[in-house]
Amino acid sequence: MSGKIIVTGGAGYIGSHTVVELSKAGYQPIIIDNFANAEKRAVEGINQILNTEVTCYEGDCGDADFMEGILTKESSVAGIIHFAADKAVGESVEQPLKYYKNNIGSLLTLLEVMPKHRIPMLVFSSSCTVYGQPDQLPVTESTPKKPAESPYGNTKQIGEEMIEDVVKSKVPMKAIALRYFNPIGAHPTAKIGELPLGVPNNLVPYVTQAATGKLEKITVFGDDYDTPDGTCVRDYIHVVDLAKAHVSAIRYLEQQDSKSLFDIFNIGTGHGNTVLEVIKTFEEVSHVPLNYTIGPRRTGDVEKVYADVSKANNVLHWKAEQSLADALRDAWHWQQTLS
Repeated sequence: MSGKIIVTGGAGYIGSHTVVELSKAGYQPIIIDNFANAEKRAVEGINQILNTEVTCYEGDCGDADFMEGILTKESSVAGIIHFAADKAVGESVEQPLKYYKNNIGSLLTLLEVMPKHRIPMLVFSSSCTVYGQPDQLPVTESTPKKPAESPYGNTKQIGEEMIEDVVKSKVPMKAIALRYFNPIGAHPTAKIGELPLGVPNNLVPYVTQAATGKLEKITVFGDDYDTPDGTCVRDYIHVVDLAKAHVSAIRYLEQQDSKSLFDIFNIGTGHGNTVLEVIKTFEEVSHVPLNYTIGPRRTGDVEKVYADVSKANNVLHWKAEQSLADALRDAWHWQQTLS
């Protein structure tokens, strides 16, 4: 296993951890990132972890000319893992066209250039947001998709449909969409981790920044949901476990004889935790008390969602191994390197 794998958004949070795991598994990852939602220190961190310099191209994967140039230079690319996308649910509600232009446009470009360069494999970064607020939990891959709660979620639904339609058209492409739940944590070396630009949109970096005093307090969006303590429930997965799922997906695609296929896998832990449970667990592992208040519900938020991951366990031979406490401890160590 020494094939070249392009990782769009490879300097981002999940992308950077996936680059590390790909390299450890014997692949040759190639990062493409425009650094709109990432910092170049992530590439430095990757290089330090791997003790080698990973190839990185700065540019927009939605730019067809740019991608043609990269793929002409980098011959015999075995596959693409596509992370590059805007990802903030709240911002997508406020700026929907930004999300449709970037998230849909970049995937469209990849689907156009891949067949020209005979790139057979695609792993698409999808999301549990495609399920909306499900009627039954845990959600399986056959759980009906509901109208998305946000433009961000809708771009993931549309993205999956685009890939499936391309595969149905008999284009030689083997593709997997990984619907992952809530990635948290950081690499145990504390060399890479979540690095939100500006005020964080996700819970855990908000928590860690509040713990350092960078943010004054945490606002919990709603405590009147139908959950054990009234706060939203999510399936929080350690980002390293999530990164390893992408390696498993590539390996699976390599083993399939069919030239055209599309499949979907949930990637999570299989159980949910409330927002207040995350806060309490963080206080336990960090020994830092947190200042938080209860605010109103946030537009676009789903009440509760967590995964049935038996398909990924059985077919991809992948399973989440790390706990909520592990992930929060690693996130805290990462935050301390930034403070």
